[in-house]
Amino acid sequence: MKKLAFVLTNGLYPTSDAKTAHGLVRGTERFLITGVIDQQATAGKDAGVILDGIHRSIPIYANLEDAWEAHTETTVLVIGVATVGGVLPTDMLVIIKAAIEKGLSIVNGLHDYLTDHADIVELAGKKGVSLTDIRKPKKRADLHFFTGDIFKLPTPVIAVIGMDCAMGKRTTARLLKEACAKEQIKTEMIYTGQTGWLQGNEYGFIFDSTLNDFVSGELENAILSCAREVNPSLIFLEGQSALRNPSGPCGLEFLISGNAKYTVLVFAPKRIYFDNEPHWGKIPSVESEIEIIEKFGSKVIALAMNTEGCTHEEALVLKAAYEEKLQLPVLAPLQKGVSELIPVLQQLIEGNKI
Repeated sequence: MKKLAFVLTNGLYPTSDAKTAHGLVRGTERFLITGVIDQQATAGKDAGVILDGIHRSIPIYANLEDAWEAHTETTVLVIGVATVGGVLPTDMLVIIKAAIEKGLSIVNGLHDYLTDHADIVELAGKKGVSLTDIRKPKKRADLHFFTGDIFKLPTPVIAVIGMDCAMGKRTTARLLKEACAKEQIKTEMIYTGQTGWLQGNEYGFIFDSTLNDFVSGELENAILSCAREVNPSLIFLEGQSALRNPSGPCGLEFLISGNAKYTVLVFAPKRIYFDNEPHWGKIPSVESEIEIIEKFGSKVIALAMNTEGCTHEEALVLKAAYEEKLQLPVLAPLQKGVSELIPVLQQLIEGNKI
């Protein structure tokens, strides 16, 4: 049974820092979201409409008191932001304490652990509620080292990686999984971040909380466990960061240790700099990224376009232009979904070369 949960963003909901909340609003099998707690500017509106124009019956409340008054049956407060450095904002700590006073358990995906705050731990103990820090590293005994057994796996593995952070990698992977389900294609998504776990995915690990020596092994173990236990026809890997983002280059692990022979590459045609920080450097061309990926043995089977800064009409024009230029399917997930990739995925399942 899904737990009823509020999602706390506290003024950040309209920004990319609230991507955890955005993922939960789009869908989760772990929680039933009863409301988003954000500032007065968006209070009273539907969280789905604010996000992407789709009404999802998830109201935004100005504060915890208003949310609680409307939904006293709620039992969990989820921290819905991914801040720089993973620090819990001071104003959120005040709301977290107030939520615990009301008997709400707290789920936190930041690097700043609730259990490192003695006052919060003490209060939670008094109120009999739980504190869940998703990003707490596993104990050494629970980690897996790479074995190489991944190279025996016959199931096609598809990495969904991006050219920068906050591009929509997880959302694209989830939409691909959902589109496959509609066609009775059995697929699974390996989560590698906190939001993937919050959305209810069964297999995966938290990449950036894993000791470096064991990243490859944890990735391999998640894929092999998934294949062994549910035998999907396809496995999607949720990517993290980007191959050349200097704040946290990441991605080759999925191609090499995850043996992902196929890639869906997510890009944003109007984003110029990594993380929109000019001093971090310009995002390279899509063509050069494809060249790198394919040199590491993974075939780019499609692009997925993050259309930030685009009108609907611009998005469709850019989609057609990139398709003509690169001779690849270009998905516009939020405008047109991802179902046009289904024939390509069916070819992979049938063992046909792309």
